[in-house]
Amino acid sequence: MTKISIVTGSSRGLGRNTALAIARHGGDVIVTYHSRSDDADAVVSEIKAMGRKALALKLDVADISSFAGFAENLRTGLRDVWGRETFDHLVNNAGHGDMASIAETTEAQFDKLVDVHFKGVFFLTQALLPLIADGGRIVNLSSGLTKGAFPGFSAYSAVKGAVEVLSLYMAKEFGVRGIAVNTVAPGAIETDFLGGAVRDTPDLNKVFAEMTALGRVGVPDDIGPMIASLLSEDNRWVNAQRIEVSGGQGI
Repeated sequence: MTKISIVTGSSRGLGRNTALAIARHGGDVIVTYHSRSDDADAVVSEIKAMGRKALALKLDVADISSFAGFAENLRTGLRDVWGRETFDHLVNNAGHGDMASIAETTEAQFDKLVDVHFKGVFFLTQALLPLIADGGRIVNLSSGLTKGAFPGFSAYSAVKGAVEVLSLYMAKEFGVRGIAVNTVAPGAIETDFLGGAVRDTPDLNKVFAEMTALGRVGVPDDIGPMIASLLSEDNRWVNAQRIEVSGGQGI
């Protein structure tokens, strides 16, 4: 049976790349978007052009009150498109960046990072757990910044560290259903994260490139195919792991 994956925040960036990589590996994908339905529809069209099935659903990962409604929309989509009651893989990718020193971080910035990157992951997974097939997989996105400090990312890195601990507990509690849970921690990537700072700011790009053993920052194609591979049966025994995909950043 074809596997169905949900990739949150997959209308752009790493999520988009991951969704397309999963489709290239033979999987079907449910794309979620926050506001850009046109971008999500474009990803769906690309997936369908590969001969795979796809569906786009709106989701605000910071709005926990919307998760029950999202789950109901998901149930309808699964029945209408796939004739199924469950999906197989959840990739908690959706997120944003906010760079500020500890002295300058506002409560609003802090709360939004927690809501999107930690509470959203916790309670969305909780809401969708009844719809994840036994033997399924969950991948939570973290960051290479949880292993080393780079000024300005204290709050962002702290909530990503919380996700790494949460992933261990998910693996332990969901193991009874055969659901494997892992964390993928990308290093600096050329996307529109932080307004494209790493991609579009030569000095910042150079700083991170010099921190990386392979001498460059990452691109989306370094991450999406790795996640697609992790979801495959070839990696069925990988569980409760933090997997850094950074080209050797900070060693």
